[in-house]
Amino acid sequence: MQVLSVDVSDAVVAVRARTRSGAPAGCTGCGHLSQWCHSRYIRRLADVALGGRPVRIDLSVRRLYCENSVCPKATFAEQVPGLTVRCQRRTPPLQRLVEDVGVVPAGRGGARMLRILEVTLSRCTVLSQLMRVPLPPVETPRVLGVDDFALYGDTYATLLVDATTRLPLTLWEGRGAEQLSQWLREHPGVEVACRDGSLTYRQGINAGAPDAVQVSDRFHLWQGLSHRVQDIASAHRSCLPAALPPADETSPAPVEEATENTAAASRAGRHARRLFEAVHALTGTGRSHSSVARQLGLDRRTASKYARARTWEEVMRRPPRKPSTGPLPRLPATTLGRGRT
Repeated sequence: MQVLSVDVSDAVVAVRARTRSGAPAGCTGCGHLSQWCHSRYIRRLADVALGGRPVRIDLSVRRLYCENSVCPKATFAEQVPGLTVRCQRRTPPLQRLVEDVGVVPAGRGGARMLRILEVTLSRCTVLSQLMRVPLPPVETPRVLGVDDFALYGDTYATLLVDATTRLPLTLWEGRGAEQLSQWLREHPGVEVACRDGSLTYRQGINAGAPDAVQVSDRFHLWQGLSHRVQDIASAHRSCLPAALPPADETSPAPVEEATENTAAASRAGRHARRLFEAVHALTGTGRSHSSVARQLGLDRRTASKYARARTWEEVMRRPPRKPSTGPLPRLPATTLGRGRT
C-alpha cells in the first residue's frame, strides 16, 4: 500500500492511499491469486482518532478478475490485511473499540462514550455491532447451577449458571429432564449440580451426570423452609386461639382485635360495613342477589360476596395468595450449596 497524502484540519485527519498495481491478490471466493485488474474504486474507511481528531482513510483499491474458471465469482475486490474487511467501513482497530464499548455500556451509553472518542455512531449501530460479536466458547464448570424462571404466564425456561463465577452459560425454553441430560452429556466434567427441589431436574442430572453430587443452594433452602413453616402454621391455625391467655388477665390486646378495630375505623371498613348491612337487609326479605345488586347499584358478584359473608370482616379479609400453577413440585432440600444460582 502506498500513502499519497495526509491532510490535517480542525475537523478530521484525511489520509489518501492506494494499493500497488503489480501485487497479486487472493480471490475472496476461492483464494486463487490474481493480478488481472478490472477497475479501481475508492473505499472510505474510519479509523481510531489521532490527536483528538477523527481519522478518515480514502483508499483506492482494485477490482480484479478471478482467473479460476470454476470460481463462482467473476470479479472481486482486493483486501488489505489489517486495514480492510469485506463489507466493513471501519478498520479492525476501530471495530474492536466499538465492540468493547458496546459490551460494557451498550446502546445509548456506548454511543455517548464513542462520541467522546471522536467516533460518531448511533445507539442502533452500537447494538448491531454488539449482536455481531461472537460468544465465547462454553467451558464446562465444576459447579453447575440449574434453575427455572418464568418467561411469561405459565411458560418457563431453564437457566444454567457457573456457580463459581456466577456467569450464565446457556438457557432454553422449557424445563424438561431430557434437555438437561443432553446438555450434561455434551459437556462432561460437572462435579456438583446446584439445583432447586425439582423432581424433573433431579432426573435430568441423574441421566446426564450420574456421578455429580446434587446440592441445594441457600436461596432454595430458605424458600423451602419458609413454605414448610407456612404450611404448618396454616394446618394448625385452629390451635392458635387456645394458646392465648385468658381475657381477664392484664395483658395487651391481641393483635387480631387491634387489627379489626383499625379496619372498622378506616374508611374502607365503614363502607364495607354499610354495604354488608344493606345487602343482608334486602336478602333477608327473600330477594335475589341480582335484584339486590340492581337496587344498590352493585355488580352481581359483589352483592353475592356480601350476601354469603357471615360478618363484614370476612369481606375485608384478603384471601391467601394462590400458588402459581407453573412451577414444578418441590422436594425437601438436602445439602447446602455454594450460593444462589
